[in-house]
Amino acid sequence: MISKTNHDFLYQQVMQLVRDLSEQGTLLPGEKLPSLRKMAEKLNVSIPTVKLAYQSLEAQGLVEAREKSGYFLKTVNTQLARPKRVKLSRAPVSVNMQVLIEQVYDAIHQANVVPFGIANPVAAAPTDKMLSRTMRRVMSIAGSRAINYGAMDGFAPLKKQLIHRYLDFGIGVDSHELVITNGAQEALAIALKCATMPGDVIAIESPCYFGIIELIESLGLKALEIPLCPDDGIWLDDLNQALQDHDIKACVFSTSINNPVGSFMPDHKRKQLVELLESQDVVLIEDDVYGDLHFTPERGIPAQAYSKKGLVLTCSSFSKTAAPSYRVGWLIAGKFAARARRYKRALSCSTSLINQWTLYEFVASGDYERNLKLLRQRLRTNKERMIWCLQQAFPATARISDPQGGCVVWVDLGPSFDSIKLFQLALENGISITPGYIFSATNKYRSCIRLSYGLPWNERVEQAIIKLGELIHLAKK
Repeated sequence: MISKTNHDFLYQQVMQLVRDLSEQGTLLPGEKLPSLRKMAEKLNVSIPTVKLAYQSLEAQGLVEAREKSGYFLKTVNTQLARPKRVKLSRAPVSVNMQVLIEQVYDAIHQANVVPFGIANPVAAAPTDKMLSRTMRRVMSIAGSRAINYGAMDGFAPLKKQLIHRYLDFGIGVDSHELVITNGAQEALAIALKCATMPGDVIAIESPCYFGIIELIESLGLKALEIPLCPDDGIWLDDLNQALQDHDIKACVFSTSINNPVGSFMPDHKRKQLVELLESQDVVLIEDDVYGDLHFTPERGIPAQAYSKKGLVLTCSSFSKTAAPSYRVGWLIAGKFAARARRYKRALSCSTSLINQWTLYEFVASGDYERNLKLLRQRLRTNKERMIWCLQQAFPATARISDPQGGCVVWVDLGPSFDSIKLFQLALENGISITPGYIFSATNKYRSCIRLSYGLPWNERVEQAIIKLGELIHLAKK
């Protein structure tokens, strides 16, 4: 209890109370501390006293202040557990990951599993009710038009809306340069077809989202892995060396928020990246699907903003922020626009008009931005909770990433553990995870796993993490 007769200052007693609540598990990492006013009323102290306590805890790294949201308890000691830097690959390789990737996809769609294996951040703040209302409104306005084929390159009002959003970054996009696609995966496929020929070398992040690796395989391309810093993206010195050693035609990078590590490339480094690639006339295909799910104070500026030669293609979608099943993405193709439109027409003719129309109305109403803010808050809280649970349940030698956005955390269990064996054991116990092995074209990361915190947090989730901790010891090589 707070006592004015205590030899400690009042704010120091408030600090100790917060520490005690944390140690007892009453207040968990990621949870919001009581407001300044509420805490002051409960403890019968002044608001400035509580504010000083919170600010002091923030200075010690125990508490985090979030603008217009309040103060939140942080996870401690994550800095000591970051994944290690890997070596630059010596040569590009052909890819063959289809069998294991198919097993992972089968696992994430099994009924009644805890879905750590699927990166579906919208599940943390579902949009189903809002979108249902919006779609009914669209059907009442548009009638039969909404179920007809749409324009090949996309619903004009939605395209205009996206163009206006890019103006916030100082990026001017012509309507003919923006093509609406069936999710970001189609956008990436079109971008790669625009910039490469079969047999070309493509630089990718390491680790890299397995969907990109499988896409490279399907297009007959070769992958060259560039090591990724868990904090701020690819190592530019490694990329520069790779450009000197290999005839790289294009790079596919997620500079804003990487999947699976969650790194965030600072804007100044992103600018250096674009300058480096364009000095060598190498195309950058930016996978920006997680850009709006940042935990940093400001969203990263898309690499498109720094392009001087028009060699940056931007791929994104609403799948991670609004509606995964709607499959509405887009590609800013720039100088490759004519080619991109031809490929879009050949691949799928058009994207669902009713889904595009619904998303247009969803954004126009303001519901999209409101839910996006809530989604970021929940994901950030879930991240803190997951990291804390992992630190309690997993071996002390495990190295854990500290994502700066998105919905997944990357865990290196150590060289004596096999993530494929753990994947199989977990599935037998009703838990899906993603083995790190499929995030590399060169068979790296067999000791790593990716876990998603993009889901409603509850006791079942925490028990699943505890169970994973028990299974790890059975997954030794």
